[in-house]
Amino acid sequence: MNRRMEALLADGDALFDGFFDWLEGQYDKASGGFYYARSSRASGRFSPDIESTAQALNIVERCGLLDRLDERMREGMIRFFRSKQDPGTGWFYDDDPNMRLDDVMVGRALGYGLHALDKLGAAPLDSRPAESGATPAYMASPQSFGEWLRSISLANSWRGCDKLSHCGAHLAALAPERRELYVREAFDYLNGIQDQDTGFWGEGAPYVRLSGTFKLHLFYRRFGVPMPRQDRIYRSILDALRTETAFDMCYIRNPISLLSSMRPAIAADEMTEIAETTLANMAKLKRADGGFSRELHGSPPAPNVAQVKPGESYPDMPVAVPLGLGLVEGDMNAGTQAVLIRYTLRELAGLPHRHLAVPDGRFGAEKHTSFSERRSSAHEH
Repeated sequence: MNRRMEALLADGDALFDGFFDWLEGQYDKASGGFYYARSSRASGRFSPDIESTAQALNIVERCGLLDRLDERMREGMIRFFRSKQDPGTGWFYDDDPNMRLDDVMVGRALGYGLHALDKLGAAPLDSRPAESGATPAYMASPQSFGEWLRSISLANSWRGCDKLSHCGAHLAALAPERRELYVREAFDYLNGIQDQDTGFWGEGAPYVRLSGTFKLHLFYRRFGVPMPRQDRIYRSILDALRTETAFDMCYIRNPISLLSSMRPAIAADEMTEIAETTLANMAKLKRADGGFSRELHGSPPAPNVAQVKPGESYPDMPVAVPLGLGLVEGDMNAGTQAVLIRYTLRELAGLPHRHLAVPDGRFGAEKHTSFSERRSSAHEH
């Protein structure tokens, strides 16, 4: 199988022709951040945002390019993330005030900001929310936390489970003896509402339920709790790949990431089928500018509300936070997922680690010092 898979995945690497030129073109020297899409910069209506900048850095790290980062780019990105942290609460916010009203987006921004600064060898300038006391009211007690959990609608599994999983940052910040009561409340509830036949949670089309289950698996793994019925989840993943249309890059990435998290025993013929289906779906989202679109019809202008598709519904959806014009173009959300899929497929197939080929000169080929030396220097400041 390895020779066949190596050839298959090597052919898949051609999907990344022009990708790194596109990626570097998203960088904004003035702010130190990255734009979501070409239209974000060209229109003059948007600013580089936290998620896109962190996703760009994730791509750079995953592709082994951290040592290539030009010193000025690295310092610019540190400046960008530090500028986004609110000194009073410790949360990270984008310029659009509506971003602050989306609890999922704010929770993601906190993780993105802190992890990005750490990768860059820097620390935040201000306290984290757990230290500042700026935590949600539902964290007041295990009982209020349980009531909040049960109040979240799973009418759209993906959106609902995403909301559920983002409380993990608040649980992780608790002292271990206090955290145990909250964790028990969470998993007693979640285990009791899992679909016994599919292994999925909540409602929606198969890819919607699969995506929600992926979000919850991250939550289970974070606290070292095994997810129930993983054998049924695996069969349900195969069913979705075989029968459903993956019109969103998340529908292509989430099965692969869920398989990577669960680590099931995958038969050789099924691994080949998974890889072939995944690469064929990715190819449909490749764009002329070198990037990938999040959706078949183009890049959603506001990814924070793109989980709920036309014809679907979810209560209390946040206000859309546009990052681009929604054109048929590459976007950072899809790009970071495409790169993750490529590396995870090799891992699932048991192939040796091999980086994507990146043209010389991308991200500043000159190395002033080693990355480890830069980390030490940054921490001294």
